[in-house]
Amino acid sequence: MKNSKKSVMHVLGMSILLAWSSTSFAELVVNNSPVASGTNGSASLNWSANDASQLMEEDEPLEISPQGSTSVTTTLRSGGSATITSSSNPKNTVQIRDTFSNSINYSSQPSVNARAALVMDAQTGEVLYSKNSNMSVPIASITKLMTAVVTADARLNMSEEITLQSIDFAGAGGKNSSSTLRVGDTMNRAEALLFALMKSENPAAAALARTYPGGRPAFIAAMNAKAKQLGMSSTRFAESTGLDPHNISSARDLGILVSAASQYGLIRQFSTTPAYDFNLGYRMLKSNNTNALVRNGGWNINLSKTGYINEAGRCVVMHTTVNSRPAVVVLLGASSSQARTNDATNLLNWVATLPKRI
Repeated sequence: MKNSKKSVMHVLGMSILLAWSSTSFAELVVNNSPVASGTNGSASLNWSANDASQLMEEDEPLEISPQGSTSVTTTLRSGGSATITSSSNPKNTVQIRDTFSNSINYSSQPSVNARAALVMDAQTGEVLYSKNSNMSVPIASITKLMTAVVTADARLNMSEEITLQSIDFAGAGGKNSSSTLRVGDTMNRAEALLFALMKSENPAAAALARTYPGGRPAFIAAMNAKAKQLGMSSTRFAESTGLDPHNISSARDLGILVSAASQYGLIRQFSTTPAYDFNLGYRMLKSNNTNALVRNGGWNINLSKTGYINEAGRCVVMHTTVNSRPAVVVLLGASSSQARTNDATNLLNWVATLPKRI
């Protein structure tokens, strides 16, 4: 990211600093003005068109930052409508080079609990670690990463208010969506996206699909079209939240998706926000990131998404930088949250021992 354009801007009025972490790429400064009287359940995150454009047009390679540093601070200012302008064709798509299976053997490879795993060099596409990486499996809320990409590509007004409806809480196959949100809660599209990425709120992801031009069917079609465009041949989407086990992909395909999604500044920032206090007008909803490695610090994580349903097990995808080497990590089907975290930590520690390959 270009610091001259995307560093700290002045905050107008009273503001609060949220989501500070020694390793997070997301430091949100938002307007903390009181919600207008008479507006029930209104979220307070508002955007200027310039702010949204800055975050969504960062279709450039990530600048590598020292481990443990905070690489970008973005001010989200109130006032004016915001329309996302982003490229539907990422400029720096990485082609996966499956050199792992072609006699390049790295020593002391860790074993993982996850059913499928992939680690690849995010610059070269070189596969560094692979386990069942072509196997199609349910991916749970990793789905929301594609939900975010489709939302970004649509160039919708991020200040438009969205009110949650009962249909947004109805999960696939009769599964009720567990959520701290309530029917009638109102937020703008930007905050719905933050809910979906950081807190993995299913009603927020469902509402993003419902309010898409053409509604939910058009949104699901766009998800599958994007997967096809990116070359994700083992991937199919049935809905936008990940509750449906018919949302399937492979670790290899998700490596492609993470590489593409990492080119969207807004997705990077929202998915790596460690904590955020959502102002819903009639209550404050304190929320933490679902990824313990983002919450606790210690790694330079540029993008993150976790997932879980019974059929999928515990899943996580990350774009991270280890010893100046950008890497994508995919873990699918771990047996527990702790096993998922242990797998990710072991793989990151292992990547840190590898020589930089050009």
